Amino acid sequence: MHLSYPHRHRRRRRPTLAALAAAALATAALTACSAADGPERSVDAFLAGWRSGDLQKVGFVDPTGAKVPAADVAREIKELSGELAATPPALTRKGDPKITADTATAVVQVEWTLPGQTRWAYDRQVRLTRGDDDQWQVIWEPQLVQEQLTTGDRLGVRRDAGPRAGVLDGAGQPIVAPRPVVRVGVQPSGVTDVNGLTRKLDDAFRAVRPPITPPVDLSGLPKRLSDADPGAFVEVVTLREEAYRQIKSRIYDLPGTKFRADKLDLAPTREFARAVLGSVDPAQADDLAKHPDRYVAGDLVGHGGLQGRYDERLRGAPGLTVIVERPGPDGTLVPTGAEVFHRDPQPGQPLKTTLDVGTQNAADDALRAEKRRAALVAVRISDGAVLAAANGPGAAGENLAFTAQVPPGSTFKMVSALGLLDRGAVTPDAPVDCPKTFTVDGRPFKNSDNFELGTVPFRTDFAKSCNTAFTALAPQLGADGLAVAGRTLGLEGQWDLGLDAFTGKVSANGGATEQAAAAIGQGTTVVSPIAMASATAAVARGRFEQPKLVLDPAPAQPAAPGPQLKPESVQALKTMMREVVTSGSATALRDVPGDPVHGKTGTAEYDNNPAHTHAWFIGWQGDIAFAVFVEKGGASTATAVPAAERFLRAPVSYTHLTLPTKLEV
Repeated sequence: MHLSYPHRHRRRRRPTLAALAAAALATAALTACSAADGPERSVDAFLAGWRSGDLQKVGFVDPTGAKVPAADVAREIKELSGELAATPPALTRKGDPKITADTATAVVQVEWTLPGQTRWAYDRQVRLTRGDDDQWQVIWEPQLVQEQLTTGDRLGVRRDAGPRAGVLDGAGQPIVAPRPVVRVGVQPSGVTDVNGLTRKLDDAFRAVRPPITPPVDLSGLPKRLSDADPGAFVEVVTLREEAYRQIKSRIYDLPGTKFRADKLDLAPTREFARAVLGSVDPAQADDLAKHPDRYVAGDLVGHGGLQGRYDERLRGAPGLTVIVERPGPDGTLVPTGAEVFHRDPQPGQPLKTTLDVGTQNAADDALRAEKRRAALVAVRISDGAVLAAANGPGAAGENLAFTAQVPPGSTFKMVSALGLLDRGAVTPDAPVDCPKTFTVDGRPFKNSDNFELGTVPFRTDFAKSCNTAFTALAPQLGADGLAVAGRTLGLEGQWDLGLDAFTGKVSANGGATEQAAAAIGQGTTVVSPIAMASATAAVARGRFEQPKLVLDPAPAQPAAPGPQLKPESVQALKTMMREVVTSGSATALRDVPGDPVHGKTGTAEYDNNPAHTHAWFIGWQGDIAFAVFVEKGGASTATAVPAAERFLRAPVSYTHLTLPTKLEV
């Protein structure tokens, strides 16, 4: 018995050690399988391969267990994605897979970024099976991409543009609104003489007043007619109803002409504040290239002016519908009727401005006949609201009213006079000599047409626009006195109107010759019409207030109001500016009906040839301050003053010139 005990003991210990070893090996194998060969590894490789397009690290079987080549799965995912294939979704595994024997399931989030940064997210369940080699394989089926997809389907995106919001005037009414138009076209089968028809249409279109800009180009009409179906409507031009009525009798009965009435979103007139408002046009090639995620062909896009600056606000967000499509008999994709995602269009937000329709029409009318580049800005004195910003037809769409950088000429004597009056260097009645010429450091300065007044009161020098008197007084302003006076009127300021505007650059710290030139608005001083209109309003008001153009959304950083101007200086300057009209260089305006007109003429040299000059007039009547600029306009009395007179005599209804009830000033 004693000899057998140790033997039994040894036999019992052997199986225990073997079992422990086996258990340890089994545990290690399970751990390794879970960490390295578990289903999550295959799921993560599948998600990475979906995005990259390379699924070679993943094994696939179909629901019957048959193997599916990874390349076939990658190709089918791309095909199923359809219009979304170029922007694969973000893919995230949500938690660990659930394992039941040799099958597993994992939940993944699929998140697409649709046009306009729209997010479309949903969960899908990935099923896996363990193969004979203990590797987890993904069970491939089209529903992995989206639950309603089957083999051969495609995802398509339908965009529905939201209603574009309007630009509102100061009374809150849409400036751009549906207005009647007539589409003028030609039916090829009805044309008897193509060349004769083209000639008569061209003559009629050229007779429209105001002229159609740009002119209608009919050079390609004969070819267009020959290439079109005989019964087609070949559109030639779309005319506003009022323009069509002008020439209806000339084109209505021409053989082949056809007409279609329609409505388009248009401003009150063709030229109405065009450069300020901008335009809304079908998306152009550079729009699509610059913002492929924002625009598609056929979208309406704001270009230039307020329409361009605030395009995203005005256009809103398009509605998006992701649909399921399937190739039809001819290979083209046909909707199946299934919609898997939908977002309603979001309307744009309107943009409220200070523009007044009546005042803007008067400004446009004043410049309509001016073929040279010209601008007219009108500002309400009581609150700085920009009521009109017109750019004549010669400006070709450029917003000279806000962005021109040109010498102000003698209109700047308003600033020079204010500086001299503030410093006590002169009074309105102080005698100041006005010779034909005055020389500074060897440079002669002269008056227009070499006039001379002799020794007269300063107010007369101002009213008659005597250059030599001001060049003689220039040293009294000091090196930077002119710039200081200009800044009290808002020049050189940082303005925030909602649209770019040049606020001027005033000469400072120049030598004696530069100071003399700057005193009469020459030298290195440059301004814009809106800068001079605002400075004029500041004189009339007694302090600077930044002009306002966009009210909602309110500008983020408008300039602070300027200091109160010296009452005695302002009153003296107002008196002198009235005398410019009653007995000075702008007497053509003294019989304009209504409140007294105050102003200052200006002729500004823009190169080394004294005969080359811009024309200016600045002034105010009642609550309206304005500036008129005519590029290369010669004498102001020949161009700028007549434009100002047309503006002031226009039959304008000022029903919208009171402060809007919710305007904060």
